[in-house]
Amino acid sequence: MPIVVDIDVMLARRKMAVGTLADRIGITPANLAVLKNGRAKAVRFTTLEALCEVLDCQPGDLLRFEAGTEVGDAAAGGQVPETEAGDAPGRHSSAARGSGKRPAR
Repeated sequence: MPIVVDIDVMLARRKMAVGTLADRIGITPANLAVLKNGRAKAVRFTTLEALCEVLDCQPGDLLRFEAGTEVGDAAAGGQVPETEAGDAPGRHSSAARGSGKRPAR
């Protein structure tokens, strides 16, 4: 995803711990980690507002557009390992799980 989340940059600038930020904005540290690490699919405006208020910044200080990037680019050099079936690690193909349909009676 070409949206890059820079919460960790603002945390470092403010010399604030992740747990402290999570407490102050009212979300769990686990949910903040999902957002901070770029794994979130969406951000509520109320959460973004709370982040900006606590970190004394603008939304553009936390989010930026970077064309051509994918989740994991920074950590994995843009490469996402694949399994033999071509699925993401830790996932099973639908064929391995079955169709998920109940047999007709």
